[in-house]
Amino acid sequence: MGALDHISELFDCSSGGSKLKKRKQLQTVEVKVKMDCEGCERKVKKAVEGMKGVNQVDVDRKANKVTVVGYVEASKVVARIAHRTGKKAELWPYVPYDVVEHPYAPGVYDKKAPSGYVRNTDASQYSHLARASSTEVRYTTAFSDENPAACVVM
Repeated sequence: MGALDHISELFDCSSGGSKLKKRKQLQTVEVKVKMDCEGCERKVKKAVEGMKGVNQVDVDRKANKVTVVGYVEASKVVARIAHRTGKKAELWPYVPYDVVEHPYAPGVYDKKAPSGYVRNTDASQYSHLARASSTEVRYTTAFSDENPAACVVM
């Protein structure tokens, strides 16, 4: 490395000192908002379309779901809907019931969920439903047809 390269590195202003904004990533934000009529639907759509960075807004009134695609933050979309419309808004809490291990567990099953969906929760709290205890295993295998030494009740 020459002396000129060394001096140019000392006076280099391109790294570290710049305060460039980090670009937001293109993302899809799904929000749950209760909508009763076409007026509510228009009000919610208009509130979100006015945001900077929004590319597309889809409203599904039957499912009470708003899908926003763009360079936006999820928390800001929820806050904007709540502020502009006066309605309670939250991130979409549901997932298809095929994805969840135990869709009818008490914390997961939700009567208010659209058909085919259940509440998205942490799977670790319901992992005990998947495992049987050793006592349960002994009793179930004692009367099993697959166990050659099993008891037979006639």
